[in-house]
Amino acid sequence: MNLLARAFRNALPFYLYKRLYIMRREQQRQGQQEARMRPICALLSRNADLQDRHRGSRVFILCNGPSVKQQNIRPLKDELVISVSSGYLHPDYAEIAPRYHCVPQITYGMMTREDVIAWFREMHDHLGAATLILSKTEEALVREEGLFPGRDVRYVQLSGSFSDLPPGTIPDLTTSIPSVQSVPILALMLAMYMGGNKLYLLGTDHDHFRSGEYKYFYEPTVLKGKDMFVDEKGKLRGGWFAEFSALAGLWSQYRDLKSIAAKNDIEIFNATHGGELDEFPRIELDLLFSARDGVATDH
Repeated sequence: MNLLARAFRNALPFYLYKRLYIMRREQQRQGQQEARMRPICALLSRNADLQDRHRGSRVFILCNGPSVKQQNIRPLKDELVISVSSGYLHPDYAEIAPRYHCVPQITYGMMTREDVIAWFREMHDHLGAATLILSKTEEALVREEGLFPGRDVRYVQLSGSFSDLPPGTIPDLTTSIPSVQSVPILALMLAMYMGGNKLYLLGTDHDHFRSGEYKYFYEPTVLKGKDMFVDEKGKLRGGWFAEFSALAGLWSQYRDLKSIAAKNDIEIFNATHGGELDEFPRIELDLLFSARDGVATDH
């Protein structure tokens, strides 16, 4: 049968062969690809209403470095705040009531499906009314397990790098956006997309290459001991070669975002207490609140 089919194809003029076999197969492949992408595009299209939602606002991105314990963050209750990952474990979280909460794509391994379900349920119980931003890779899990009932959950497609974007372009959350080395990168992209023009990072310590420990301002709960990169005492599981490579990638992403911000009249500040992130100008958190509340200061 294969011989007959081959002989038939060989007898056809090339233009007919191309139309019947090559182009048809390519059309079938494209159709299959479009069918796979259709549900993803529908998910991402919901993010269009986030664009410029907070144009001209200042945005505080509350990350989870241990330095957060040394700062009074209660004044954030009057600010637009994005929290990340397990940041809801902060004792002042309910008072601050972040408007948005970001979780990067989850790496499974030591962390199982059951672990993620338990984490998401704990998260839902603590997030208040926050809009949740997840990777599309978690959509099926959320849907199948009925997680986050009644919550506004948005999904992003994390794929590729900043070099894939036209220079100076703010990542568009209705399409693929760059994969992230760390969740603050996702939060910064969200803040830019929503129109924030002054962005303040807190808890971005990134100093474990000096301390030899990777810790948070909180004690892990349902995910304790589930980090494939760090043991229960905060010691790195891998070697420095892999860690420094990852840090180089992370710093590169911060630098890419700094370049995008500069071309869009957006300012990014590092309000972290200490830490090693040196890509953005430093600012003291207390001074920001003093200026907002009209309190005199000698600084």
